[in-house]
Amino acid sequence: MTLQIAKVETASKPELYASLLSQLRGLQETEHDFIANAANCAALLYHSLPDVNWAGFYLYKEGELVLGPFQGNPACVRIALGNGVCGTAAQLKQTLVVDNVHEFPGHIACDSASNSEIVVPLINDGRLIGVLDVDSPSLARFDDEDAQGLNELAGIFTKTSGMF
Repeated sequence: MTLQIAKVETASKPELYASLLSQLRGLQETEHDFIANAANCAALLYHSLPDVNWAGFYLYKEGELVLGPFQGNPACVRIALGNGVCGTAAQLKQTLVVDNVHEFPGHIACDSASNSEIVVPLINDGRLIGVLDVDSPSLARFDDEDAQGLNELAGIFTKTSGMF
């Protein structure tokens, strides 16, 4: 079986995220393995969102974030809560949109090409599961529409991924 990612080249951001939500639901409709779903979600975002150079997951394990399925250059394997954008978003349990990661206190430079970042905590029943992290080589790449769209995607992912 071959799955194709539907490109939405000229869509508005709400249209793009609506398409991604539909595609993610389709990918996870009959699959409930967490790793398989996380890998497909990361690939969907990496290949569908314009101007990104990394998309993936860090999973909360034994008090820290541990690298999970992703697309992009090799990344930092472990991040302490409160460190960098991922660790801060996880600790606060809040989505963070950072226009310039080089100005973020304690930024962890896993990929020197990344200039902006959005991190969405994965929460299930009030419990931190991990974070969804997307990076861009452009400054100020992400905005409130991206935050809303990625939060919706994270919600679908956590409900249907099979781990929670």
